[in-house]
Amino acid sequence: MTAPLAVGTQAPSFGLRDQHGADVARDAGEGRATLLVFFPFAFSGVCTKELRGLQEVAGELGELGVRVVGVSCDPVFALRSFADADGITFPLLSDFWPHGEVAQAYGVLDEARGCPRRSSFLLDDQGVLRWSLHHRIGDPRPVSAHLDAARGLSG
Repeated sequence: MTAPLAVGTQAPSFGLRDQHGADVARDAGEGRATLLVFFPFAFSGVCTKELRGLQEVAGELGELGVRVVGVSCDPVFALRSFADADGITFPLLSDFWPHGEVAQAYGVLDEARGCPRRSSFLLDDQGVLRWSLHHRIGDPRPVSAHLDAARGLSG
């Protein structure tokens, strides 16, 4: 198992499709902060709770200048159904093919399970990793930790 990217690292750029089939890029130095939230599986209990919680604070994160982006290895169609069922409006990106390529680049692919580990990364407006949080697959990440990190970045 590889180690997650370290704080202070320039985050890898990538392009993936979101739940609507639109191409979404994360480019180095793109000029906006990004909270990149890797989650194992759409429709699982812990992932659903986490993403609903992030949806509740997405407006506040936006006011802090941070966009929220979820990433899983689920196909686009599953992510669309998941987002529609749970009212998720921020981008959910499909790292389905090549399977887990982005999760692997960030050091969070669980190859045995075929999914990302439960990891979050906060990137500044230049694409530098400023904060990260990693939990076991069955343990939810607190939404408050994401908010605190975003507040720290913006203020």
